[in-house]
Amino acid sequence: MAQIDPLLRNLRENGGSDLHLACGVEPRMRVHGALRAVDGYALLTNDSLRKLMHEITSPDQWREYEETHDLDFAYGLEGIARFRANYFVQERGAGAVFRIIPEKIVPLDALNLPDAIEQLAHTQKGLVLVTGPTGSGKSTTLAAIIDKINDSYAKHIVTIEDPVEFVHQNKKSTFSHREVGPHTRGFAEALRAAIRQNADVILVGEMRDYETISLAITAAEMGTLVFGTLHTNGAVKTIDRIIDSFPADEQPQARISLSESLAGVVSQLLLPTTDGKGRCAVNEILLKTPALPNVIREANTSMLSSIIQSGKSMGMQTMDDALAAMVEDERISAQDAYQKATDKARFEALLRD
Repeated sequence: MAQIDPLLRNLRENGGSDLHLACGVEPRMRVHGALRAVDGYALLTNDSLRKLMHEITSPDQWREYEETHDLDFAYGLEGIARFRANYFVQERGAGAVFRIIPEKIVPLDALNLPDAIEQLAHTQKGLVLVTGPTGSGKSTTLAAIIDKINDSYAKHIVTIEDPVEFVHQNKKSTFSHREVGPHTRGFAEALRAAIRQNADVILVGEMRDYETISLAITAAEMGTLVFGTLHTNGAVKTIDRIIDSFPADEQPQARISLSESLAGVVSQLLLPTTDGKGRCAVNEILLKTPALPNVIREANTSMLSSIIQSGKSMGMQTMDDALAAMVEDERISAQDAYQKATDKARFEALLRD
């Protein structure tokens, strides 16, 4: 048993999401969004922390960390969970963060997400983006959508991640899990290959750069269902981020391609519940309508809010509407909703109630 295993087991048993290790402080875990010290552990020295970190890496991984001062990989504890690990170097010495990846994929109906999100699992082609800040549950939501496809259809699903997080079992669908580094040189290379691998569905763990974004759009235009994530908030910023990743002279064509391929945008926040027992997802949802392509082509993203409002019967909703509904249902506090809202004035009255 590795020396770090008890800490990771403690994280799981206490309902935590992340384990933070840094030279000069005691181990800390994030529980329901807040960091707290792990009981019974002393301050970590640079030597003691690097020993913990070194023990669970391969020689190649540790060499990469020592050379670049950064490393991403997955680490599994049988019967406990898998963990996404990030190693880094900071001012006082070594540092590491472990994000828990549950061994079992939580199904969509257990996540209490809007019904419109489930419908994305039945989309046949196009680009679906799940966006939000780090730690907002994007990977969990995407895994649940992919799991629904796996339950419903016989398709070839290629996932491209760094590192592989959720490992899906072959049910109706057949999976090819590919990890950047061990299995492919990069997201772009794997995307090019997936197009040739007769993939029906492609999951891109992170759309980081122009080339990856461009290839994802191209695959969607060719009739593949492509899922990707971005660290953006809301549909407007997501579409702008996609277009801005292209060189200026390519942006008009990029707008045309995106307008034809975009099937939906789900933006997600994860906020503490009022009972203090956990967190719940709050979603903005944009789906494809006859009006959407023209809005994207003409760079008129200010009209997206109107499209969402007029598409409520389809399950579309703005983030502010979703936040207000959560406050009304007493699932989240008015203060938390106010902090995340775009229209602050709308929530000021709720703060006074």
